[in-house]
Amino acid sequence: MHLRLRAATAAAVGLGALTFSQVVTPAAHASTVASERASVPPPTGIVAAGAELINAGNGHLLWGRAADTKRPMASITKIMTAIVVIKAGHLDRKIRVSAAAENYALNHGAGSAGLHPGDLLTTRQLLEGLLVPSGADAAYLLAHAYGPGWRAFVHKMNVMAGKLGMTRTHFANFDGLPWPTQSSTYSTPRNLIRMGKYAMRMPTISQIVDQRTHFIAATSQHHSYYWKNTDLLLSRYRGAIGIKTGFTSGAGYCLLFEARRNGHELMGVVLDSTSTNPATRFTAAARLLNWGFRVALAPATGAGATTEPAS
Repeated sequence: MHLRLRAATAAAVGLGALTFSQVVTPAAHASTVASERASVPPPTGIVAAGAELINAGNGHLLWGRAADTKRPMASITKIMTAIVVIKAGHLDRKIRVSAAAENYALNHGAGSAGLHPGDLLTTRQLLEGLLVPSGADAAYLLAHAYGPGWRAFVHKMNVMAGKLGMTRTHFANFDGLPWPTQSSTYSTPRNLIRMGKYAMRMPTISQIVDQRTHFIAATSQHHSYYWKNTDLLLSRYRGAIGIKTGFTSGAGYCLLFEARRNGHELMGVVLDSTSTNPATRFTAAARLLNWGFRVALAPATGAGATTEPAS
């Protein structure tokens, strides 16, 4: 029998081991809860314009907000960049760092891996620089090398999105920056979960995004590099295993995330979790995960999907 759960009766979910500051709940959005655990009320205090949480083990939808609404997702785009590169193969291929790649990141005020022009790095090393520090310079090099040329590469990204059933997604560039226009690259929470599930089945991606830091020792061909992961959930939420942050002024702070506890694996995404406080996206993710793991452990009651009314 279907049970109607209302947000007004929901109890707040604690952040557990996460130490991020508390945040204020925004105005309610239309949300969907698809849970067989009616004993757990819907999550509250999720600051995000769009979001979704699934059981990554069986693919069941747990909760969503505006899950089919198109929004910019900033550097979460780089997950598709990595997918296209890895599908092409030759991860030991060596690519020369160009001044153009360095200037690209500088001119766009983007996150950078700090790559030194003239260095010779492998594709695998550039993937580390792409996903750990969210380097736009690494994205530039990979797109130009594997297109060949960035336009051909972006076409491949859109072809791959089609193959994954990401019907409400469009890539205009290789890193999610707001060009040619602010909303040129967009997706939806539901589409990004599709991409995240596919990406985390690729060992190269799952290994890279699970690292808090990555170090490359200097050789005669390149400088040394030490990168810190922009995903702070990895160090502040027990069981977090990735996968990618994002931010532009138009997209707000975003996070595609996955965590594993007690044999259960959850994946979620929050989009536009404010444009002023980077910690809010991690707080929202932690609240969703805490709620999701409670759902996973609660006794089943046979309840089906319910819809939280918009206010």
